[in-house]
Amino acid sequence: MCARRGAKTDCHTQSPFSARDENIETRRDAAKIFQPSHRSNGKGGVLMMHKEHREPGTVRAKWMARKKRRVGRKGRRPSPRFHDYTQEEPSDEELEALLEGDKKQSSKPQVGDEVELPPHITVRELGELVGRSPIEIIKALMNLGVMAHINQTLDYETAAIVLEELGYKVKEAQPEIVEEVPEEQEEHIKTLRQRIMEVEDESKLQPRPPVVTVLGHVDHGKTTLLDAIRETDVASREAGGITQHIGAYQVTLKDGRQITFLDTPGHEAFTALRARGAQATDVAILVVAADDGVMPQTIEAINHIKAADVPMVVAINKIDKPGANPEMVKSQLADHGVLVEDYGGDVLSVPISAKQRVGIEDLLEAVLLVAEEMGVKANPEGQCVGTVIESKLDRFRGPTATLLVQNGTLRVGDVIVIDDVWGRVRAMFDDQGRPIKEAPPSTPVQVLGLPEVPPAGAIFQVVENERIARAMAEERAEAKRRAQEERQKRLTLDQMFAKIQAGEVKTLNLIVKADVQGSLEAIVSSLQKLNERSEQGVELEILHQGVGNVTESDVMLAAASHAVILGFNVKVDPAARRLAEQEGVDIRLYNVIYHLLEDVEKAMQGLLEPEKKEVVVGRAEVRAVFKVRHGRVAGCYVTEGVIPRNAFARVWRGDKVVYDGRIASLRRYQEDVNEVREGYECGIRLDGFDDVKEGDIIEAYRVEEV
Repeated sequence: MCARRGAKTDCHTQSPFSARDENIETRRDAAKIFQPSHRSNGKGGVLMMHKEHREPGTVRAKWMARKKRRVGRKGRRPSPRFHDYTQEEPSDEELEALLEGDKKQSSKPQVGDEVELPPHITVRELGELVGRSPIEIIKALMNLGVMAHINQTLDYETAAIVLEELGYKVKEAQPEIVEEVPEEQEEHIKTLRQRIMEVEDESKLQPRPPVVTVLGHVDHGKTTLLDAIRETDVASREAGGITQHIGAYQVTLKDGRQITFLDTPGHEAFTALRARGAQATDVAILVVAADDGVMPQTIEAINHIKAADVPMVVAINKIDKPGANPEMVKSQLADHGVLVEDYGGDVLSVPISAKQRVGIEDLLEAVLLVAEEMGVKANPEGQCVGTVIESKLDRFRGPTATLLVQNGTLRVGDVIVIDDVWGRVRAMFDDQGRPIKEAPPSTPVQVLGLPEVPPAGAIFQVVENERIARAMAEERAEAKRRAQEERQKRLTLDQMFAKIQAGEVKTLNLIVKADVQGSLEAIVSSLQKLNERSEQGVELEILHQGVGNVTESDVMLAAASHAVILGFNVKVDPAARRLAEQEGVDIRLYNVIYHLLEDVEKAMQGLLEPEKKEVVVGRAEVRAVFKVRHGRVAGCYVTEGVIPRNAFARVWRGDKVVYDGRIASLRRYQEDVNEVREGYECGIRLDGFDDVKEGDIIEAYRVEEV
């Protein structure tokens, strides 16, 4: 055939189309209709179209060509290759309309055309937008060093680079005007993040089951207590159900009253929820072993509960053990600001033995009493909102999330928005794994139907329809992107001072960590004196103090309370450092107490100079020491990050810093190098320090001004 790309010969004698009528694929497919290899009419000839149907460029010829292209497509019923046109066919006007609609539907931008891109788009949607296979988009991303899957969401910048690489011009799409979310919903979100309670109409509020979290020191019996509480659940015993681990569960007492427990791993998760603005807990149970008394994690739990402003009930556990001394526990609690009723306070305490199942009902009764005094209520018919307690990607079910309904009633089929994710509730299951249709306030449920795994601690809400949900999710995604770019600078000492000057902050929250108890006491005492002589009307509040490195728990408490972490002669755990970077928490490390106090005082007085931030870039372990002409060289193995030449460096010997200076030279195989990455060996000589020893850790860092 002569119908080839670029051919200029007259093809009318061989093909029913001219080169200008249709693209090459259409001409080839239509020409095949008239080849003798097609179905015979039984008389040695071939069924042919009427002359008027064979005129080049006619509507019916185009229609026949399109029908021919559809033959054999997957999912379609095969149509016969030929048709007897003596039967009734659509009119030319109808065919013209169909072809025009099909042309509009299939029109895609060509290479060189301008393409409008939204702020966020998936790989699949990007391919559909320009008429390309998702595989082509993924390959283009791989060429740019980005690994992505077909449902991966790309931001505008990434998608624009991909299209420019493919030859398109790109511009940012104007935001679509959408109906605003009703004011009452936005206002309710604000109140939800503060206390999560709807107070628009007092007459519609009804008592709801309290939500309880169990906190305490490791090995003091939290898990055993939760197991004992589960055994008191009348409903599960009667139904013979098996408790599913969904992060929360509800127990029903003999009198029909219910309590919801959050089965979360300690105070870290408790504070993680609060750090995201979700006040999910109504009452906290503080478990203290009667034989051990108050321990370091007990103190941490107390500080977290106080920071959350949540009432507590003290469970003095293990009263059946030899050496149990409940009075000692009460006295120690008083030393840390927790006064039980026996000591003239308002905190209820209940002696129990979780192992022997003693005092469990009294403890639950105390929890219900506290909840009754608080007046925990919700409106079952109001706006449905709540908190994500736990989420995961199930191998068979896909993304699943445990939601705690805190107001309104969640139903199957509802459209929900969680942060920048939205979806429709396809199915719901209770903590026994039973499918349910609706969930009233304080009910934990596992839901299916979300497109991705939402973060724990995020707020969810039910909206009217998918259009509103999509608009809200896109707006939040854009806000999250801006927040990531700007970071959370509100927690630095500099920003704290700016807020103090503006009258926005009257309290400077601090978390203090030191290497030994003596140093800690000296720092706290000095900070208290600063507080007493402050003339700026600004108070220092030490939310937590402790001995040891800065941990994830410290960072989560700081994030939730807008606090600054001050460390003296301590290190920051790697996980805590990563979390601090994510949450924007300011961690300041010192090895001179005077410098620490000076910074805090300047922050209070407004004289603080621009912050200089240390960023650790790599660590190396000293495995051998060699004598050279100019001193000693440490033979090292880089265990983390990268060691740059001329970087700042400090040497850790155990928990002590024995050197803080610069790297004088960096070599690998007798050659000077600019940097050495993780997993490689190198030789490091420190400027003015020859006392390096095997087992030391060399920490490389750079100093940035913020």
